[in-house]
Amino acid sequence: MASQHHAGAAHPDGHGGAGTAQLLREVALEVSRSARDVLGASTRAAAVLTSPRLARSSVRHPRSGMAAQWALVRALTRDTGLGFAVGAAGGALGRMGQAGEICGRESLANRVAVTSLRLRAAAVLTEHPELGRDAGMRRLMDAVAADRDVDALRALRALLKDKGAERAMSTLAPLFAELSAIRALLDENPLNDEVGWQIATGEALHADPWFGISARHLAAFDDGEGAAVPVTLDEEDRRSLAERGSLMGFLHNIDLLRTDGRILIQDVRGPDGVLRHVLQAPGMAPGKPRNDSPQDFVGAWSNLFDPESPYTRGILLAIDEYGLPEGADLAMIGHSEGGIALMNLAQNSEFCRRFRVTHVVAVGSPIDNKRPADPRTWVASVTNQHDLVPTLDGRGAGSGTVFTPHPDWYEVDYIDASHDFPLCHSLGTYIDNLEADLPEARRDIDDALTPYRGQVVRSQVYQLKDRANPPQGYPLMAVPVTPVATTAGPAEVPVRYYDSTAVVAFFAVAPTAAAPLLSDASWMTPTRFGRRVLVALSVYEHRCVSLGAYNEMSLAVLVNDLWRPRPYDVVRDLLRRADTRRAGRQVTALAVTTPEAEAVSRELWGQPARRALLDVRLTANRLRATLTEPLLTEPARDEPAATEAGPTGPGLAEPGPLLDFSGDLGPYVTAPRVDSVLYGRTADATLRTLVHCAGRQRFHAAPRLRLRCAPGPAADEHPLLRQIRALGLDGARPLFVLSSPVHQARRGAGAPLPR
Repeated sequence: MASQHHAGAAHPDGHGGAGTAQLLREVALEVSRSARDVLGASTRAAAVLTSPRLARSSVRHPRSGMAAQWALVRALTRDTGLGFAVGAAGGALGRMGQAGEICGRESLANRVAVTSLRLRAAAVLTEHPELGRDAGMRRLMDAVAADRDVDALRALRALLKDKGAERAMSTLAPLFAELSAIRALLDENPLNDEVGWQIATGEALHADPWFGISARHLAAFDDGEGAAVPVTLDEEDRRSLAERGSLMGFLHNIDLLRTDGRILIQDVRGPDGVLRHVLQAPGMAPGKPRNDSPQDFVGAWSNLFDPESPYTRGILLAIDEYGLPEGADLAMIGHSEGGIALMNLAQNSEFCRRFRVTHVVAVGSPIDNKRPADPRTWVASVTNQHDLVPTLDGRGAGSGTVFTPHPDWYEVDYIDASHDFPLCHSLGTYIDNLEADLPEARRDIDDALTPYRGQVVRSQVYQLKDRANPPQGYPLMAVPVTPVATTAGPAEVPVRYYDSTAVVAFFAVAPTAAAPLLSDASWMTPTRFGRRVLVALSVYEHRCVSLGAYNEMSLAVLVNDLWRPRPYDVVRDLLRRADTRRAGRQVTALAVTTPEAEAVSRELWGQPARRALLDVRLTANRLRATLTEPLLTEPARDEPAATEAGPTGPGLAEPGPLLDFSGDLGPYVTAPRVDSVLYGRTADATLRTLVHCAGRQRFHAAPRLRLRCAPGPAADEHPLLRQIRALGLDGARPLFVLSSPVHQARRGAGAPLPR
């Protein structure tokens, strides 16, 4: 069950600690004010010490003047006074203070500010007792609070290793701002103290974001001018748009748009008969930055720091093209990066003179450091405390009662069971929470949006683009696209892989073990490596692909020319272009994670795909790939049908790990990318598929990976596992590995060969 708070109401605590958390935050607020007072006293004392008037007075009255100067020096340097606070003076004395901080000296003001931050952290722990029970989080917090940098780094690495990057980030999210500020104030770097002070005293909520990054730092990465092109939704999506205005209807519209650079403007005739307008903006797309859309990581950061970001400029162009009349009532609803862009518009006084911005609703957005230009604008902010993204404005999770920069806003800052990031940041999770766990907040926001709760009379979608940048994947992906029909729905060929991770491991096996895998294609001759046969185990994490994100693991035998096989055909073919190459890889088993990928693999490429739970992660030159039992036990087309239902219900199997392919990839040298030729089989033909790649890859001559299969007969039910065991690869290490942390490719449809 989620818990929430909004402006003017206490933060209820499902663990019975609401009163304690409130008290801790009130004390933290008073301590932070004291820290600011101490800093002011240090600044004034340092200014007097460096004052020319005091220097002249000391010359005229050396006895009393020198005594006064010595007293100020002691006050500014002793632990019993203001600590080592001479850095507040500026100039030569300020540089001396910075040198002292590098050597480990601290000012009293910094120590008091850290005390305030520790109280804030204690309040968060009161509301999140699970963080205090987590041994890894306790080690990290203790190390940060004690200024033990090496121990803090080790604790963070252990946390990432134990939980994985995604769950570790969601675990850190409630304490992200406090730990960052404590680290900035206690470390030996005097240049980032201002970051800690902004968070400790709440100044981060009244200024630019506190990371020390501004729009000009991003100029080299995000130089797009912004553009908006009207587009038409397909019939199914058009019918799915909400027909009447409501909070959940607008959020479902945004979820329908996804994160491919589109926004939506609608006209709604309210209950009073007045025509009003609603602007709806999605958040950023996952994966690496995209050059064809401002809805990516770089665009999100640009939005956070630059009120005139490409996303914001693109929305303005869309509004101009839409023909929104001057003085029209406008409500703006956004998620994540979309919420930031909309607040950029709302705080623009010229924009608010053109249109009457009546409402802004931001879901999962860091907007606390922004304020609408029109004081009449009603603002609602909905955030999940385990979502890392809303903490980027410096306020921190659950800290609404410490600093309340916008007491007139409606704020929902809640806790639910979705602790995994980025799952807890997804709009789908927020929609589920609002529908099931936050009925009061949903009703309150809907009541505020009453003027917009009427019939939708016009809808127009716009595609936003970074006009100054080439399209994503250019020039590899700049090819004609053809729609095709599959049993899982429509698809496009070639399939474009914009952002993937690829690892291909090569093993040497006995020819007698590989022969049964090619028994239905007796004319195929496997490639020899001495007296052995080469097979390749490939794993992919496809994060951004035209077919939809999915993971993939395949086993293939390297084969020679189908008509005139000769020794070492593969080696010779590496010198040829893929379209003139004869040798390739015959895919004998394939596991994928989505029905769309399964259908395309079987029907367009002739590969024996089967769905499975597959996790692939390549982090810091270390691979972890695990395959578990398929979600559905319905047989493949060439597999016998099951006769009994699984233990978890009809047609369902109990998940369990069947294969683990993990370890360090070892040292590498950079190698050029080589296109691939893949062979598949249908009932009456061999399909030859070309895979064109871009970029460079890594060659690992001494990998420390190991392939392990689960014991027992369960693994034999999966074709991929059965073949790995038949080849004798259980427990084996590869000869060499090719890896690509950033992999781009396009794969066309298979061409049938008469064999």
